[in-house]
Amino acid sequence: MLLLSLVLAAIAVWLFITAVRGEGPPDGIVLSLAMVTGFASLFCLTGFYMINPNEAAAIQLFGAYKGTDRNEGLRWVLPWLARKKIAVRANNVISEKIKVNDARGNPIEMAAQVVWRVTDTAQALFDVDDYREFVTAQMEAAVRAIGSRYPYDDIEHLEITLRGNHEEVGAELRMALIERLSVAGITVDECGLTHLAYAPEIAGAMLRRQQAEAVIAARAKLVEGAVSMVELALTQLSEKDVVQLDDERKAAMVSNLMVVLCSERDTTPVVNAGSLY
Repeated sequence: MLLLSLVLAAIAVWLFITAVRGEGPPDGIVLSLAMVTGFASLFCLTGFYMINPNEAAAIQLFGAYKGTDRNEGLRWVLPWLARKKIAVRANNVISEKIKVNDARGNPIEMAAQVVWRVTDTAQALFDVDDYREFVTAQMEAAVRAIGSRYPYDDIEHLEITLRGNHEEVGAELRMALIERLSVAGITVDECGLTHLAYAPEIAGAMLRRQQAEAVIAARAKLVEGAVSMVELALTQLSEKDVVQLDDERKAAMVSNLMVVLCSERDTTPVVNAGSLY
């Protein structure tokens, strides 16, 4: 079609020059042929359009959708077919920080990063008003839904949390977004949380709570280890017949060992230089 347009343009120029010089047929007929040929050339040129890499064009005939052209380069369709271009490359969007109540009712701040792209140009152009604004709105709705489904943290690690299970939460957020954006012909390649924190009004209190839970967990682990060590010491003393202790002296020894093992400060031992009795 490009070659045909150039040929028609060359013929129109040649006919016009012929009419001006007065050569050949009557000037009026030649000039009319030149004008018709020139309009035909311009008519063909109006059907050309360019498609860049990762770009598509939706073709319409008087408002009716006729298909999508995804072949890059110089393209041509009948001039009365409308072409509406749309980018199908990947887009990266980071949502604004939003306040959400987690599964335990604690207010937290969340933000997500989403990599999305258009897969169905007809749905993206004709099924929603503005597909980019649609993505932004659905991102916020999906983040709120996921944030309210799980707790922020769990010191006992018995359930999925937003803070400790990034991969699981990110995968579920991606599936939720794919389901929500399917109406607009958009798919999600990757997503995850970029910001996760307690809301400022409870951040201090929750920090103290986390510190207390951490101290309790550490104490429980320390006591468990100390009991095991005391039990091992008494068992080896008895099996190797190092010394025979009655119940009262065993209790004293257990008390001293527990103080030594569980104390936060270095203990100062008192050496007993006398006999057992």
